[in-house]
Amino acid sequence: MNTTVNTSTSVGELVAQKPSRARVFEKMGIDYCCGGKKPLAEACTEKGLDARTVAVMLEAAESPSIEPLADAKSMSLTNLADHIQATHHAYLRRELPRVDALVRKVVNAHERNHPEVVEVQRIFLEFCGEIASHMVKEEQILFPAIRALDGSGLPSMGGCGSIASPIRQMEAEHEVAGDALASFRALTNDYTAPPDVCNTYRAMLDALEDLEKDMHQHVHKENNILFPRAIEREAAVCTRA
Repeated sequence: MNTTVNTSTSVGELVAQKPSRARVFEKMGIDYCCGGKKPLAEACTEKGLDARTVAVMLEAAESPSIEPLADAKSMSLTNLADHIQATHHAYLRRELPRVDALVRKVVNAHERNHPEVVEVQRIFLEFCGEIASHMVKEEQILFPAIRALDGSGLPSMGGCGSIASPIRQMEAEHEVAGDALASFRALTNDYTAPPDVCNTYRAMLDALEDLEKDMHQHVHKENNILFPRAIEREAAVCTRA
């Protein structure tokens, strides 16, 4: 089992090199912040873990995904709605609690020297509340209506062109989410860690940047592919009716 991660390197240094490694340590219950000076081998021994296996996990976490990007344009309306829900909605429900915990720790540790993190937390909590409501509206109202267009006729909400109204609302909410993401980037100096912060701060920045990337893909698939095609399909169904 070959790996380029050196098990004699401290867990704190490993996260400092690649903040995405924090996910592995969190999953394994290894303290990379206050206990960050311990070599990986020692930290693993204390947890009853095999250090070489954990090293391989660290490398896998930082490697590019071997899965190709989904070809959203080739999917049916139903499959694309399913894909967005299973991929991007699931990502948000899985990751937002983790990011919330990181932000809380960072505020507690760095509020005095880095007051900008208080504003990051305020905007993040607003984002979480708004995106949770947004996903429910899509999953319970808009996506079922879009799936109906792949079936026997008009969406169940009824009326030709009616699907455009909830779509406009979702697009407006996407704009609000985009503003929040832009604020995270501005407040964190393009996700650049100050020299005096801990590894939890670095992990928070990494998590926020990943959130931004996923949201960009998420909104692109809806605004630029799913929604226009749904409106076009509804218009065609109304014309035939």
